[in-house]
Amino acid sequence: MARTKFGAFLAPHHPIGEHPMLQFRNDIRFATRLEELGYDEFWVGEHHSTGWEMIASPEMFLAAVGEHTRRIRLGTGVISLPYHHPFNVAQRMVQLDYMTGGRAILGTGPGALPSDAHTLGIDPMTQRDRQDEAIGVIKRLLAGERVTHESEWFTLRDARLQLLPLQEEMEMVAASSISPSGMTLAGKYGMGVLSIGSNSDAGLAALPTQWGFAEQAAAKSGKSIDRKNWRVLMSWHIAETREEARAQAAKGLMHWHNEYQVGTLMRPGAVPFISPEQALEQTVDVEGASAVIGTPDDLIAAIRKLQANAGGFGVVLGFVHDWANRENTLRSWDLVGRYVIPEINGLLDGYRDSRAFVIENREWFDRAGQAVMSKIMSHEGAAAALKAGMEAGVAMRSPNAPDLNKAAKDLK
Repeated sequence: MARTKFGAFLAPHHPIGEHPMLQFRNDIRFATRLEELGYDEFWVGEHHSTGWEMIASPEMFLAAVGEHTRRIRLGTGVISLPYHHPFNVAQRMVQLDYMTGGRAILGTGPGALPSDAHTLGIDPMTQRDRQDEAIGVIKRLLAGERVTHESEWFTLRDARLQLLPLQEEMEMVAASSISPSGMTLAGKYGMGVLSIGSNSDAGLAALPTQWGFAEQAAAKSGKSIDRKNWRVLMSWHIAETREEARAQAAKGLMHWHNEYQVGTLMRPGAVPFISPEQALEQTVDVEGASAVIGTPDDLIAAIRKLQANAGGFGVVLGFVHDWANRENTLRSWDLVGRYVIPEINGLLDGYRDSRAFVIENREWFDRAGQAVMSKIMSHEGAAAALKAGMEAGVAMRSPNAPDLNKAAKDLK
């Protein structure tokens, strides 16, 4: 596998209470900071209800982010295809690609919130089939074909994009949860995968078997898929110590779970936590826990374990949340950029090897000291100063120089 890439997934989940304008602006600043820290990707989702998920147009938001960044790739995580005419999705993504200098990734899904589907009058039973149908049409449009297509929910007549993506080929990704639907679509169309379900205990348990669904579908349709295009979502909050991380995140984690997961979405089987301590215990301290709240070393271990269990994947996406306050949240992402990313990708291995090689070959220092002393003793003034210093009992050593005292004795 190539080096693991890192990114952020902004659902977005923000507690109700902050001024929406300021929240939008803060999210843009956050994406800008991620680029400065060396992250590779930034993903934004689409939602239209629940109050907590307040970005309705990921393309519009990412266009704004694109004006403040230059390198980080920008993905829709995801556009709910049954909500839109496929031709409009293709056109908007092409425009986003140009506006961001060829950095757009089209992430697709069927639509996650029943309340969104209800608002738009869409039967949830049709959503996955409609996503499948829309992907097929969008891929043809992005390839430059002229498409005529009759459907129960949209029509195309001699439709052809008048502008194709800036990228030679825009990457497309299917969201995957616990069911095999997303993985099967990825294999069918030769796309990447965004494993959102890994953000839950059940999703983590299913992850090792998920890639097999994509491989089977790819083989059936004659397509190829690559694990480097598999993105896996993880949740974390990182601090210098476990105690600090847990103290910073506990109340926010409890609020997010109780008010959103249970109180708003009413997730099946989810019950409110009765205390921040219980929130930490049941989210972090269980086998296969769905979140890492601890140190950079804890996250490194969790990523390596997940990579081993899943058989390898290309991108780690951190779930963006407000468990901690803004300052500690930014500090968490900073610590991941400074310590976790280089460790996972072996960027420090050369430093460690160089240090060990020097330690194991100390005889070089003795020879270097002798060379310095040889020059000193051949210079009348320098030799006299060295002799005076030794008679006065002055140690002649510096952190970055060889042991001159030892070298002088060796030359006597």
